This record gives sequence, C-alpha cells and structure tokens, in this order.
Amino acid sequence: MTSLFNSFIDLTLRWPEKVAAYLQWLAPLVARLIVGEVFMTAGWGKLQNLDAMIQNFTSWGIPFPQILTPFTSGAEFVCGILLMLGLFTRISAGILGVIMIVAIKSVLWADVDSLDTLLGFSETAYLAIFLWLSIAGAGKISIDHWLTRK
Repeated sequence: MTSLFNSFIDLTLRWPEKVAAYLQWLAPLVARLIVGEVFMTAGWGKLQNLDAMIQNFTSWGIPFPQILTPFTSGAEFVCGILLMLGLFTRISAGILGVIMIVAIKSVLWADVDSLDTLLGFSETAYLAIFLWLSIAGAGKISIDHWLTRK
C-alpha cells in the first residue's frame, strides 16, 4: 500500500515539480509581457485622451483629477514598458497594483454584490498578477536578473 501511495505522490506531485523546475523562467516572462503590453497600450491611449480621462476621474470622485489623471496614465504606460523589459519589476508591479486597488474602489465597488463579482473583474486578476510579480520578481529572463547577477 505504501508503494502505491509513493508512486501516486511521485506521479502527481514530484514529477510535475521536476518539470516545472526547468520552466520557472517562463511564467514571469509571459505574465510580464502580457500585462506589460496591456498597460502600456492602455496608458498610451489615456495619455492621448487626457481631457476625457480627466472627466472620467472627476465623475469617479478621484481627487485632484488634473494631476492624478496624467500621473496615472503615464504610470500605466511607463510601468507597462518596464514590466515588458523586466526592469524595476517589483516597483512597477507595486505601482500598477495600487492603481488597480484604486480602480476597483473608485470605479467598480458600487457594482460589487458578492465575492464572485469582485473576483470576476479583470482588475482583480491584474491585481493578483501584480502581487505575484511584486513578491516573486521578474524571473531569469529580465534586465532585473541580469543587473543583480553582476
């Protein structure tokens, strides 16, 4: 019975862990490239339409919209680029995570009627990815890794 249990553990836990060890560089790279591109593009779009975005920030009740709109839009754009490069990843992910918290609270909170609703927002998924990148870092395929090896 113990042999069967050990075989089951080997097949379901140890073998996948060994395979994953060879691919640990892949997950942070893919996450950084995808969310980086999304936020670079979104930030650039907002920078191109600042007047409309300032009106949105005002209607959402975000204070100092004349200052925070270009700051937030610029942060999305720059941090998106930095994430794709894997440069200052923890800081960039932290900044974008805070932006997601503010977006959820300011824009989406009125629509939250359950945990399922909250977890269904793309902003919540982005927040989870940013939390992971803030803690785990950029991974081996990044400028951060290259800089810290020296």
